Amino acid sequence: MKSLRLLLCAMPLALTGCSTLSSVNWSAANPWNWFGSSTEVTEQGVGTLTASTPLDESAIADALDGDYRLRSGMKTDNGNVVRYFEAMKGDQVAMVINGDQGTISRIAVLDREIPAHTGVEIGTPFSDLYSKAFGNCELASGDDSNAVECKAEGSQHVSYVFSGEWSGPEGLMPSDDTLKNWTVSKIIWRR
Repeated sequence: MKSLRLLLCAMPLALTGCSTLSSVNWSAANPWNWFGSSTEVTEQGVGTLTASTPLDESAIADALDGDYRLRSGMKTDNGNVVRYFEAMKGDQVAMVINGDQGTISRIAVLDREIPAHTGVEIGTPFSDLYSKAFGNCELASGDDSNAVECKAEGSQHVSYVFSGEWSGPEGLMPSDDTLKNWTVSKIIWRR
């Protein structure tokens, strides 16, 4: 009977503690992360930035753990005005974070220190990943209209933007022979 009373007294405290523990970053308890973990682009997002992260400066800053300085802005995208955040590393843009419906929907990674979970990083040549563009790539749009975007193999959310020299007609895909010398200029994650 004494154990039951103790349990009944401890239960509200335990439940209250559980609700506050939901905001704890449990990945920090992993011993592999004790000495600094590298941020990667995965199917879920970039590091702790995911599709459930609010498109809010404080939420993004918390997810980035103070490693970047944020600045925000507005731009037009397909005729719509959208809000975005740039994660700055020194005076360089490391990530561009876009969203809709209040959460993050797209992250463009430009930081050489943030690879894809497959090991692909900014500067990786097209020829290391693809033998041909057909079936893998299409002309990029928006800010990257002079580039080619290719889906990461086996991925539904990650793609690579390749840039390079080409003097062909606008709106046409460069040949595979030209693309083999292009390199990854951005790693894109989309919800």
